[in-house]
Amino acid sequence: MLRQALIAGLLLCGAQASWAQGTATLRGAVTDSLSGQPLPGLSVAFEAQPGGTATDARGQFRLSGVAAGSYMLRVSGLGYRSQRLPLTLAAGETRTLNLAVPTAALSLAEVTVRQPQDPNQSLAAISGIDQALRPVNSAQDLLRLVPGLFIAQHAGGGKAEQIFLRGFDVDHGTDFAVSIDGLPVNMVSHAHGQGYADFHFVIPETVEQLRVYKGPYTARFGDFATAGAGEFTTKTRLDHSQVKLELGRFDTRRALVMLDLLGNERHLLSKKPESAYLAAEYNFTNSYFDQAQHFKRFNGLGKYTGQLTDNTSLTLLGSHFTSNWDASGQVPERAIEAGLISRFGSIDPSEGGRTSRSNASAILTTVLPHDAVLRQQAYYSRYRFNLFSNFTFFKENPEQGDAIQQSDDRHIVGYTGTYDREGQLAGRALHSTFGLGTRIDATDVALLNAVQRSVTDTVITGRVNQQNLHAYLDETLALTERLTLNAALRADLFLYRFREDRNPELSGRATAGRVSPKLNLYYQLTPAVQLFARSGFGFHSNDARGVVRDPGANVLPRALGYELGSTFKPLPNLVVNAALWALHLQNELVYVGDEGTTENAGRTRRVGADLAFRYQLSRAVFADVDLNYNHGRLQDAPDGENFIPLAPRFTSTGGLTLKQPGGLCASLRYRHIDTRPANEDGSIEAKGYFLLDAVLSYTTGRFQVGATAENLLNVKWNEAQFATDSQLRGEASSVDELHFTPGTPFYFKLNASVFF
Repeated sequence: MLRQALIAGLLLCGAQASWAQGTATLRGAVTDSLSGQPLPGLSVAFEAQPGGTATDARGQFRLSGVAAGSYMLRVSGLGYRSQRLPLTLAAGETRTLNLAVPTAALSLAEVTVRQPQDPNQSLAAISGIDQALRPVNSAQDLLRLVPGLFIAQHAGGGKAEQIFLRGFDVDHGTDFAVSIDGLPVNMVSHAHGQGYADFHFVIPETVEQLRVYKGPYTARFGDFATAGAGEFTTKTRLDHSQVKLELGRFDTRRALVMLDLLGNERHLLSKKPESAYLAAEYNFTNSYFDQAQHFKRFNGLGKYTGQLTDNTSLTLLGSHFTSNWDASGQVPERAIEAGLISRFGSIDPSEGGRTSRSNASAILTTVLPHDAVLRQQAYYSRYRFNLFSNFTFFKENPEQGDAIQQSDDRHIVGYTGTYDREGQLAGRALHSTFGLGTRIDATDVALLNAVQRSVTDTVITGRVNQQNLHAYLDETLALTERLTLNAALRADLFLYRFREDRNPELSGRATAGRVSPKLNLYYQLTPAVQLFARSGFGFHSNDARGVVRDPGANVLPRALGYELGSTFKPLPNLVVNAALWALHLQNELVYVGDEGTTENAGRTRRVGADLAFRYQLSRAVFADVDLNYNHGRLQDAPDGENFIPLAPRFTSTGGLTLKQPGGLCASLRYRHIDTRPANEDGSIEAKGYFLLDAVLSYTTGRFQVGATAENLLNVKWNEAQFATDSQLRGEASSVDELHFTPGTPFYFKLNASVFF
C-alpha cells in the first residue's frame, strides 16, 4: 500500500512538473506614454480567454501557467486607450513586455470586471469610475467616494465626521478603518471615542487613488475593519503646479498652492527618475450658524519619490495640519419650538476646539529575485486635540452647566513590512503575501468639567500606552483558469496600560490577542461576469481605560462577516456591483468618552444588500446610482426594544455627470438617507433627508474656473442627530428627545485655478 502511494505521488509530481514545463509566463510593466509613470490597476488579459490580471502599484503584471500558443493580449483601463498585441508563446518561455499606453476619453467600455491584482477589492471597477468622474472639493468628499458611506458633521467643521456604513453608526471610525499612504488615521483609546478618524489633514487635490474594502475579509486590515476599510494614496508626482482660490457664502475662503519641485527631471548623478512636490491649503469659514464659527484650518504636505537603484525606490512624506473653531453643537427640538433659539442657534456658545497633527513617513520598496517585493514603512505622528462640548446643558450642574473638555496629547510610532512573491503551486499561479508590523500609541488623555472653556473639575485624567503587534499570511491561488481562492490568517496582540493620575484603582495593565481567518472565492463566469463568495473574522479593539476597568470583559469583540455577490457588465457601457451580506458582532465593551464610563452594547446582527450601477449614456454623459439596504438588531434585547440606534436602513446616492475632455464638466448629485430609530425602542426617530448638489467647471491647459452649489432645494435637514436626555435652564427635570445639528442651507461657492 505504501509502495503504491509512493508511485502515485511520484507520478503526480512528474505530471505537475511536466505540466509546468509545458507552460509559458508573460510579465511586464505598463506606463503612461506621456509622463512615463507606472500605471496601477490596468487590466491585462488574453482576449477570449478566462482569467487575466491587473497591474500592481508599480505598474507591473504577471501571467503564469499560460499554455503554449498564439494569443491577442489586451491592456485596458479607464481613461486610457486600449492596446492589443498579438503574441505567440512557446512552452517553457518567459516573455517580458514593457508597454506605454496613451490617454483617451473616458469610456466605460474599457472597464473590465476581471479579478484585480488585489482580489478582495471587489469594488475596484466602481471606485475607479467614481474617482474619474465625481467632483471632490473637500476631505469630506473623499470619504463620500466609498459607495454606501454617509457622513455627518456636528461640531463646527473641525471635529471628525460621524460615519454611517452597512447598517452601522460607526461613530467617528470604530468600525471603519481609514489610512492615507499607509498612515493609520483611526486613533485608539482617543479622548472622544474609540477609533476616532479625523481625515481633515488630507488635501483633497493631492489624493490619487482610493481602494475600498467592504467587510472583514482582507488580512491586511486588523483593528476597526469590521464594516470595511478605505485606503487612500496621494499622488507620486504632479502633472503641473497649481494655485487655486475659492470664495463662498458664510464668509468661506480657501487658498491652495501645489508646487512641482522637479518636474520630469532626473537625478543628475544616478539618472534615476525622481519627483517631489509641496502642497498647502488654508480654509476659513464662519459657517451658517447664528454664532460665527471662526473655523480655520491649515494643511501642508511634502512628498518625494526617488529610484535609489534599479531595484530600490524610496518615498518620503511629511505633513502638518492645524485647526481651531467654535461650534453650536446639537440643539434640542423643544428649544426651537419654544422660540428660545432659532434652528441655527446654540444653547452653549462656548463649544468648539482645536486640533493638530504632524506626520512623517518613509517607505523603502525593494524588488528581490524570484519575483518578490519587500516593502517597509516606518512612520511617526504627533497629535493634539482639545474639544469643548455640552450635550446635556444643565442636567448635571443646573447653575454652571454641563460643559466638558476632552483632551488628547499623543505620539504614534509604527512599522509595517510586507513580502510579496509570485510563484506556482502544482503548476498554478500563487501570490503570497507575508506581513508584520507594530504600532505604539503613547497619549495623555483627560475628561474635564468646564465653564466657558475654563476647567472647573477633573473627571478622569491619565496616560495610555497601547501597542499592537500583528502578522498575517495571505495566499491567492488560481485553482483553475476561472476559479481563484484567497485564504488568509491574521494574528493580533494588544498590550494595554493605563495610569490614572489621581486614582490608582483605575490604573492597570491588560493583554489580549485575536486570530482572524479569512476565506474568499472568485469565479470568472465570463469575461463580463465575476462572482464572489467572501467570509472572514475581524474585530475592533476597545478603549484601554475600559479594558483596564473590566479586564474580564470582551476586550477584542469578534466580528463574523460573509457575503455573496457579483460584478458584471450586462451592457458594454454598464457596470454593476451587487452583494448580499451579513455581519455578526460579539458582546462588546464600549467606553463612553463623553461621560468617562463604560457601557455594554451586547451582541448585534446585521444583514443587507448593496447595489451599484455605473452607466455611460453618451460619449460625455455618465450616470451612477448606489442603493443600500440594511437590517440590524440587538440580539440580547426583546422585540420592540432591539433597534440599533441611528443605524441606517436605506441609503442611496447617485447623479448625472457631464465630462468633456479638456473643457466643460458638470455634475448633479443626490443623497438620501431614511428616517430611522434614534434609540432602542424607536420612540425617538432620526429624520431622513433628500438633498441635491451641483458642480460646474471649465478647464483648459492653463486655468480652471468652477462653481459648487450644495442643497439646491434649500431643504431644512438634520445632519447629525442623537437621542439625548438633557435639561435646559429653568426646567424642573430632564427631557429625552431628539437633538440635532442642522445641515447646511443653500450654499454657493466659486473657484478659480491657474496651472503652470
